[in-house]
Amino acid sequence: MIKEMQIAGQTILPGEEKQINANIAQLPTRTPIDIPIIVSRSEKEGPTLLLMAGMHGDEINGVEIVRRMIVNQYNRPLIGSVICIPILNIHGFIHFSRQVPDGKDINRSFPGSLTGSLASQIAYHLKKEILPQIDYGLDFHTGGARINNYPQIRAMLDNKVNFDLAKAFAPRFIIDSKFREKSLRKEADKLNKSILVYEGGESLRLRKNAIEEGIFGALRVMKFLGMRSEAPLSSYEPIFLKTSSWMRARAAGIYHSVVRTGEEVRKGQKLGLITGPFGEFEKPVMSHTSGHVIAVNNSPVVNRGDALMHIGVIK
Repeated sequence: MIKEMQIAGQTILPGEEKQINANIAQLPTRTPIDIPIIVSRSEKEGPTLLLMAGMHGDEINGVEIVRRMIVNQYNRPLIGSVICIPILNIHGFIHFSRQVPDGKDINRSFPGSLTGSLASQIAYHLKKEILPQIDYGLDFHTGGARINNYPQIRAMLDNKVNFDLAKAFAPRFIIDSKFREKSLRKEADKLNKSILVYEGGESLRLRKNAIEEGIFGALRVMKFLGMRSEAPLSSYEPIFLKTSSWMRARAAGIYHSVVRTGEEVRKGQKLGLITGPFGEFEKPVMSHTSGHVIAVNNSPVVNRGDALMHIGVIK
């Protein structure tokens, strides 16, 4: 571990805790946009862990997870350092939006550019200032567009470090998730840094179970890394899912689901019903595979082709 940690031109020494307000942009009114970064360092050498949320500004559960880690002083490690970024996408957060004002997704903008789009600039700062400092990271997300995700970890499981961290987090579901182009996880992997993605809950909704599972998992990872002496025991023996697929609406109408997130389903099982709003039809939705429901669409009004349910498959 580096003795002196430099972030946004500020030095954080071993044993120090400091909030750094990293300026990344400004509004058209010249109001500065700063990203608060809370760094807590032990005097003892050890790994550096990133706890980050709010890459998508409307994903509030992750913001609350990191906030509680700070408020309860869980971010103060016995060894090493913890870097907390509760809200990366400040623009999106204040506008209740997934994206930044230019309409781009930060998590599809890596490695970023200092002279590129706003999303690209934020990605550039994260890559330049944070990724070189860390060894591991937990990136907290929630479902988007009315999708409610059951608490889950996503990682490249053929990487042993990722596998061990995911198992230490110990959610009910661990999904073998390939890298997406221009994503934070792929960029971090190029630097031999392991970042896991946690998904739980729904955008713009606080869900108690998703928040608690995220906190407990982070504490278990910290204990695994020697950064804590204790952590809550998991209630689950993790289920490893090697693939997943979406059930999509074959007709437009009103969707009535009869299963919930977390449930196990069988191929051919009835998952719900799509009805015509004028009483003209009722069409059952049958599962095309066996597996576990890891996400559901909470919107009752659906168009043909809309995602209804995400099913994870054990292989």
